[in-house]
Amino acid sequence: MPLDRFQEMQIFTRIVDRRSFTQAAEDLNLPRATVTNSIKRLEARLGVRLLERTTRQVKPTLDGEAYYQRCTRLLADLEETEEAFRDPDPQGRLRVNMQGTLTQYFVMPRLPDFLARYPRIDLFIGSGDHFVDLVREGVDCVLRAGELADSSMIARRVALLEQVTCASPAYLERHGDPATIEALDGAAAGVADHENNGASVSGSGHRAVNYVSSATGRALPLEFTTPEGVARVTLPGPVAVNGAELYTAGALAGLGIVQVPRYRVREHLASGELCVVLPAHPPPPLPVSVLYPQNRQLSLRVRAFADWLVQVFADVA
Repeated sequence: MPLDRFQEMQIFTRIVDRRSFTQAAEDLNLPRATVTNSIKRLEARLGVRLLERTTRQVKPTLDGEAYYQRCTRLLADLEETEEAFRDPDPQGRLRVNMQGTLTQYFVMPRLPDFLARYPRIDLFIGSGDHFVDLVREGVDCVLRAGELADSSMIARRVALLEQVTCASPAYLERHGDPATIEALDGAAAGVADHENNGASVSGSGHRAVNYVSSATGRALPLEFTTPEGVARVTLPGPVAVNGAELYTAGALAGLGIVQVPRYRVREHLASGELCVVLPAHPPPPLPVSVLYPQNRQLSLRVRAFADWLVQVFADVA
């Protein structure tokens, strides 16, 4: 049976999203030959070349990009129209990507509840805190912690997590327990409004386990709330990491001061393996958000998952 025009649009947009005929065929559960022949018929009917094919990648031509934008809007409208009349029970495949610690502590323990509530959703979870090209990688949404800088995504905040500054007793015995922010480096720390990205200061007193941002490749400063705004302090350190578990492990090993969500170190604080530093000036709370592409209709699956995440964090954060 020949494919209808909407099916051809779905195939074409998935190829552009994935930059691959093979991956598009796998996503749509279609034979590779069906996908290839569909594009040949589509290009012949329109009388234009939509895709540039090389041995390494597939990308849209200028005409293909224009056609892709229109197809995306039409398919989103179609999806929205059908969902208005379809069985309200979400169904189908949902691909999400989440940071490992958030998944481990919050999502996985409650996941049986989600699957029992939505048994017709087929869930695939990828883990990491690196940048994910949702459209290119075929991911429906991501769960991320931290301030968001990517304006191409629509974000829904699901939680604000309390954070703490902490260090091991062995570290504090060697370097002392700072009574003030200024005592961290023996000089006046820079205090600036959080919204204005105030200046950081460096010093030679205390040490930090520096966390390197996957987005910028630079170490993040320590942040402390004060009546005047947020003080940002950059400290030297013997080690830098780019993983949450490594970050906490560095603090436990006495390598320096860290700032982490309280949930990650609650047991270590209770056991005395870590101690809270500068409790009068805690770090700002850490936002947690669900992100999805702004040029995509929010499907029932994504909406159901986001609503569920809000409840999960409300219950246990």
